[in-house]
Amino acid sequence: QVQLVESGGGLVQAGGSLRLSCAASGRTASSYAMGWFRQAPGKERDFVAAVNWRGSSTLYADSVKGRFTISRDNAKNTVYLQMNSLKPEDTAVYYCAADFGFGALTRTPARYEYWGQGTQVTVSS
Repeated sequence: QVQLVESGGGLVQAGGSLRLSCAASGRTASSYAMGWFRQAPGKERDFVAAVNWRGSSTLYADSVKGRFTISRDNAKNTVYLQMNSLKPEDTAVYYCAADFGFGALTRTPARYEYWGQGTQVTVSS
């Protein structure tokens, strides 16, 4: 089992920045990829970014490419999502997720076995 806890969400004006963190505990000795997803009210959960175990490979949604950066610190069992140039359309609950599979990084939510409870990000115009 893996427990994931997100933090760092909040209210920010358009153009501002936030950094989300996701702390993992439990089965952290194994290699796993990490992803960030987001879900706005009335919409499906969308992929945002993913990073492999070593942090050497990343994947981004087109809508956040160039504005968001995913990174990880395995010594701290923590993954980060640095969000810059935020837009009102970035408003959503942001979730981190862990993928213990051995395939390539994926945008597919079903591939991720463990999920955090989410943190709210609200961007005002």
